[in-house]
Amino acid sequence: MSKEHLIIFDTTLRDGEQSPGASMTKEEKLRIARQLERMRVDVIEAGFPAASNGDFEAVRAVAEVIKESTVAGLCRAFDKDIARALDAVKPAKSGRIHTFIATSPIHMEKKLRMAPEDVIIAATNAVRFARNGIADVEFSCEDAGRSEIDFLCRIIEAVIKEGATTINIPDTVGYNVPEQYAERIRQLRERIPNSDKVVWSVHCHNDLGLAVANSLAAVMAGARQVECTINGLGERAGNAALEEIVMAVQTRQDVFLCNTRIDTTQIVAASKMVSGITGFPVQPNKAIVGANAFAHESGIHQDGVLKHRETYEIMRAEDVGWNTNKLVLGKHSGRTAFKARLKDLGISVDSEQVLNSAFARFKELADKKHEIFDEDLHALMSDEVVTPDDEHFKLLSSMFHSETGESPQARLTLSAGGTERKAESSGSGPVDATFKAIESVAVSGSELLLYSVNAITTGTDAQGEVTVRLAKDGRIVNGQGADTDIVVASAKAYINALNKLRSGTEKLNPQL
Repeated sequence: MSKEHLIIFDTTLRDGEQSPGASMTKEEKLRIARQLERMRVDVIEAGFPAASNGDFEAVRAVAEVIKESTVAGLCRAFDKDIARALDAVKPAKSGRIHTFIATSPIHMEKKLRMAPEDVIIAATNAVRFARNGIADVEFSCEDAGRSEIDFLCRIIEAVIKEGATTINIPDTVGYNVPEQYAERIRQLRERIPNSDKVVWSVHCHNDLGLAVANSLAAVMAGARQVECTINGLGERAGNAALEEIVMAVQTRQDVFLCNTRIDTTQIVAASKMVSGITGFPVQPNKAIVGANAFAHESGIHQDGVLKHRETYEIMRAEDVGWNTNKLVLGKHSGRTAFKARLKDLGISVDSEQVLNSAFARFKELADKKHEIFDEDLHALMSDEVVTPDDEHFKLLSSMFHSETGESPQARLTLSAGGTERKAESSGSGPVDATFKAIESVAVSGSELLLYSVNAITTGTDAQGEVTVRLAKDGRIVNGQGADTDIVVASAKAYINALNKLRSGTEKLNPQL
């Protein structure tokens, strides 16, 4: 019996980016999009084009370079939003418009302030308008998990008649439980006369820790598209994790009547890339992609695995991309090899200036570290792809002094808008002194919400990757920095966050 195809719709670049501080630059979105394409994701939701000019440009850039995956743009059920999204995905070899409107009583009354009949009219008009511009149109019932089944049947039947090709039933607030959610999908498919004309999709949030369970229950009830993100990234508690959905379906082919086309060996690489770019570390015990996912410490477990792997492992680590990161470059490597390896990692460098700068920093790193790994290159390029317009503040030089019984000191030379500034401060530790010195120049008035350090690779000479989260006037940004010196990495991360705060780009945050 042949298996049906389960469409994997990745929304890391859109819904994942809505995590506080996870905002990405256009270049970072392109790197992730190329990795998703390499992983053979079916649909890449690249962003919300109407949110800002930056979001529009990012979606358009992804649409221009991605050839093997469908590129989707999200839009509210407004003609203006849809027209903007159509323009953004126009260059795509395969494009999709994803439009939505809220359908739950609380959302219609309190948020939209619209009568149910008016919501149906807005939805049908939106799908009709979108279909005039593109063949592939997805319609989502926002907060479908708390919507009335009779109303869902009415609005979904109407938008299918207008030409919607995919119907998405989001559990927007993570309220559902698996059996209930599966029954909702089953009833909609049975009760709506034209339900066979569309692909049924699910988009689950993880507020109760049930996003993956709800999604898989829906698949068993007939859904054939799952909307998910790398590492389960997303606002609040996140979304269904792509890696968990894919590997559950692949591992349990005895219970699922479908399968994906995902190249699972690319999963770990995608996880590390998203973690590095967003600054959201993966917990060690995270399924599939956590550092301990395939580790065995118990003597009984170790004995069993050594005798026969399947005694305690239901998947092979190498099947999801573990144990494939090898030494790639050293201090004797040239520019050609460096550029070729970046290309292999999905990192495109179009500017000769950026390449030269990155190669110079690679040589500096190679003098400090004997072994350069793929993760080091990802971190290096994350620092390098910041555009000059975004770099109001730059770290030019630094000196730190820490001695037992004495207050640590930091002396920095910064560039602020092209002007060289000296800064000096003491603190409770070298990092605290460094941040105070930077603030003496920046005077940002921001609040430090998070300071996190992670080793990029193993060994005492590993680069430290620092994440700094700053908040100001309701905006939250993450800054990242990497260096073999943790204090320098911290300074880079703080400055990176300050530059993001200064960019001032405001975005809308639609929830599905």
